[in-house]
Amino acid sequence: MEIYRERLSPTPWLFVATALLIPASLLVFLPISMVAGVVAAVVSYGLAVVILLVTTPRLTVTETEFVAGRARLPREVVGEVSAHRGADATLQRGRELDARAWLLIRGWISPVVKVRLVDETDPTPYWLVSTRRPDELVAALTAAPAAAAPAD
Repeated sequence: MEIYRERLSPTPWLFVATALLIPASLLVFLPISMVAGVVAAVVSYGLAVVILLVTTPRLTVTETEFVAGRARLPREVVGEVSAHRGADATLQRGRELDARAWLLIRGWISPVVKVRLVDETDPTPYWLVSTRRPDELVAALTAAPAAAAPAD
């Protein structure tokens, strides 16, 4: 059962910025042919949008694990969890970042959540993940998993 789910979708301004591929493609291909320029512009922008949408990672918390993108973390190794916003989030992504940390950072999402690991065999001290709803993610990760249903 999912406790929390979030899709780290690109923001609208990223799609607008990606639209700069249209005049760039036109500039390159219009000297060849008007049709080639328009087709190249439409195809390049469409391909960029598809790539942005297909590669969008998801955050999911279930009773047994935390999934961030393709990575999976068993809930029993989740230690201290903290939310960071604004200047504090910038520090976590910058000067205070441990090079051994596992990252799922998206530049268009400012808040981050730091998930410390309590697994002594794992050299990764913590995960740092972007999220638009840091308080909800912290609550989901710190909530005690529901007890397993008794076997009949």
